[in-house]
Amino acid sequence: MSERNNFIDYIRIFARSGHGGAGVRHFMRNKLTAMGGPDGGDGGRGGHIILRGNSNLWTLLHLRYFKNVLAEHGENGSKDNCTGRDGKDIIIDVPLGTVARDEETGKIEAEILEDGQEYIWMRGGRGGLGNGNFATPTNQAPDHAQPGEPGIEGWKNIELKVLADVGLVGFPNAGKSTLLSSITAAKPKIANYAFTTLTPQLGMVEYRDSKSFCIADLPGIIEGAAEGKGLGHRFLRHIERNSVLLFLIPADSDDHGKEFEVLRQELRNYNEEMLQKDFIIAISKSDMLDDELKAAISKELPANIPHLFISSVTNKGLTELKDLLWETLNKPVK
Repeated sequence: MSERNNFIDYIRIFARSGHGGAGVRHFMRNKLTAMGGPDGGDGGRGGHIILRGNSNLWTLLHLRYFKNVLAEHGENGSKDNCTGRDGKDIIIDVPLGTVARDEETGKIEAEILEDGQEYIWMRGGRGGLGNGNFATPTNQAPDHAQPGEPGIEGWKNIELKVLADVGLVGFPNAGKSTLLSSITAAKPKIANYAFTTLTPQLGMVEYRDSKSFCIADLPGIIEGAAEGKGLGHRFLRHIERNSVLLFLIPADSDDHGKEFEVLRQELRNYNEEMLQKDFIIAISKSDMLDDELKAAISKELPANIPHLFISSVTNKGLTELKDLLWETLNKPVK
């Protein structure tokens, strides 16, 4: 349960930016000036709610108990043309790959992809103008001022889509976690039962000449995942960010071609655009296969998708896999 609780990728909050302060209706009055002109100051701006990218964050766990995010209101203006203080902004640090949506419309309102990127998600209300702004040669004593504009409020959804170059796709126990531990320094949980991986795991693959790329091990997909079966479609959203999808099919599968088609169909059911990504098929646990069995398996797989045979235990084919992944990630865009 600790693994499940420590990875939070979806938060629902009620957010409200600050209201603008009201402008003031005031006229100068002092012992030297009995009937001075208008000097009502403007109201301050309401506080913004700002999203900021932070590369040191990997989940939304720190926002788990942020149920109400309420920015400060702007202060009212005052006499002597003094402007009210702006409301204090609220800055919400989020991991890279975060998407903010309006719950009612489902519209994406913000997307954070870079470290330090700041986006004013909900603007504070504008402060009202004091009566000093309305003086004219023909109206030298305006008797009105503006109220401040209200802030924006509503229920919002913040969701995380893991940023990785390569996503591992496969049924439970296909060997995804073992592969990740073999080619990266990540230490995912490995065991001989379904759904060992309950949360996405990230690792950096060291390539030649100090180059590297990021790979993500995603919880296993089963037939019907797009409709909510197994761990459901909760983690399918993380695949949307991957440039390349590496399908892992174990060598002892009853039908390698059918297993690939089931996985591809689940991606299609979730989001048709998934099929536009680059696909690579890796046959895992293949250290015991001879050339005849490899040839038979190759005939089951689609001819237009590159495939190779690997073994994470013996490291067989892992160098070739890295080469193919790097070549696919860096191929020229047509």
